[in-house]
Amino acid sequence: MAGALTADAIGPEAPVKCGRCPRLVAYRHDNEAKEPSWFNGAVPSFGDADCRLLIVGLAPGRNGANRTGRPFTGDYAGDLLYATLLAYGFARGSYQARVDDGLELVDCMITNAVRCVPPENKPEPVEIATCRPYFQSRLGHLPHMKIILALGRIAHDQVLTTLAKRKTLFPFAHGARHEIGSNRILFDSFHCSRYNTNTGRLTPAMFRAVFEDIRREPD
Repeated sequence: MAGALTADAIGPEAPVKCGRCPRLVAYRHDNEAKEPSWFNGAVPSFGDADCRLLIVGLAPGRNGANRTGRPFTGDYAGDLLYATLLAYGFARGSYQARVDDGLELVDCMITNAVRCVPPENKPEPVEIATCRPYFQSRLGHLPHMKIILALGRIAHDQVLTTLAKRKTLFPFAHGARHEIGSNRILFDSFHCSRYNTNTGRLTPAMFRAVFEDIRREPD
């Protein structure tokens, strides 16, 4: 890995061709050789910087955000996520799984715990830690954020570690609501991946229930 970064020294988005994680860079080069027209880079956050809600995913999917350059765009997880955001007023327009579909987020932003696509959707601990300064900086550039929704345990842990919270005090569980200080609430959901929905671990109704709870939070 390259030398240490601090959140104060960087902006909230990683360089598109970030070179800090050798394994992820090598995987990017493989994807660039196979699919040179794809985005193939560190995917930036998407949404409203004045948002109250921040949604944190795991990492870009190879055939989804790594292809399109927008979080959760172009794979099944995005189909479920964006349909739910539209249903609960956190998005407007039409989601058509491409970056020029005109979709806008409302009072909401989507980012990832790790900005570059990892092989088999599994970032290594050192890669999660290396990307943390960008995540910390992203949090620092959201002055009105009150609610964080973590999609999966890695996103949950990245939030808590970044905010210097003890993970044992805030265990991950689908539908959990954690008061994490500084007038902030952390909600948890199983990741809206095709695997989780195909196996029944997460149903659309379960996912919507989390957003029902989020909508009940006072402004």
